[in-house]
Amino acid sequence: MKLKPFNQGPVTLRSMPFWCVGNPLSDPFGEKILPPVDSLQVAEILAEAAGEGLIEATSFHDDDLVPWNPEAPRDDLDPASATHKKLVQIRDLLRKAGLTVNTATCSLHGSKIFRNGGLTNPDPKIRAIARLKVERTLRIGHFFGARYFTYWVARDGFEVPVTVDWNRVYTWLAEGLDHAVDYMRAHRLTHYQGATIEPKPNEPRGHMYLPTSGHAVGFICGRLKRPDFWGVNPELLQHESMALMNGVHTLGYLISLNKLSFLHFGSQIKAQFDNDFPPLVGPEGLKETAQMFWLLRQTGWKGVVEFDCHMMRTEGDPADGITCRKLFIRNCSRAVSIALALSDRLARVSLRGLGETEADHRSIQAMCGLDPRAMEAHARKR
Repeated sequence: MKLKPFNQGPVTLRSMPFWCVGNPLSDPFGEKILPPVDSLQVAEILAEAAGEGLIEATSFHDDDLVPWNPEAPRDDLDPASATHKKLVQIRDLLRKAGLTVNTATCSLHGSKIFRNGGLTNPDPKIRAIARLKVERTLRIGHFFGARYFTYWVARDGFEVPVTVDWNRVYTWLAEGLDHAVDYMRAHRLTHYQGATIEPKPNEPRGHMYLPTSGHAVGFICGRLKRPDFWGVNPELLQHESMALMNGVHTLGYLISLNKLSFLHFGSQIKAQFDNDFPPLVGPEGLKETAQMFWLLRQTGWKGVVEFDCHMMRTEGDPADGITCRKLFIRNCSRAVSIALALSDRLARVSLRGLGETEADHRSIQAMCGLDPRAMEAHARKR
């Protein structure tokens, strides 16, 4: 079975990753709300969502699918292993549903081994383990036909600057990412059309080595051997908003450099910890989100919008962890449709010749479906 592309405005596919659906909704101050779900159950939920026309793609961290044992870094290559058998089952479920895989990401944040970083860990033995885990993820991603390998900054960061080897830390990172591309080429992992960096300013570490999209592009162009192969997948509104950046600006900048590979989509209160609210949910960001999709349309960019968020803890149902997960996917898909509809309204209004204040007011009126003449008459009432 092959699903038709979404192809609505700038959005070619909607991707719902395993990590979003499987999230048990714990936080630093509260226990898990939802019962754990096996990766096969997550695949079944995703397959059902695809059947309802809610999504066309998915993505995963390696640990979302199968457990990792550092003592068996090549278990995925053994057809008799539990790992390989599980991967085959998941792949068959996704294929039957017509779901493609957008990206494979290596989890270098969950295991306590990487508490001081993965590819930038000051211990060369830990960096070597991280490389082996990246290689395994690349193989798993190729097995699923993933389009991208994504490096999320994970725990590659610091709290105490004076403990960082600033002469070598970015060299270690470049070596790790260059090795990933070299491994793809050496082992003919031909499904990958590119690799991406997902920047984040902080959390789980106090500071990350690539905190913003600007840092990521600079690192790609200045330090990596194959800068043409690398792009950026910003998480908006979350990651850039944590550093008080603007999502519209971020997208415009990345598109101007041909570095926007795909978009991670959610919502965020500016300058807070990583809220990871579902798209359009929360007390702010509606205007910014609508303008982001307007900009994508205006610039002619087309690509994958991938959800990177979790349901609200208040909506997690401990007694029925499956139904609330299905509703979460439906809500996220609806949010894309709302954002596209609002951006369509913005695209239809002419702002030529208007001052900045009037242009902003006119765009808000258009987004909200208000009649400008009625607003002018209302403003003149005595």
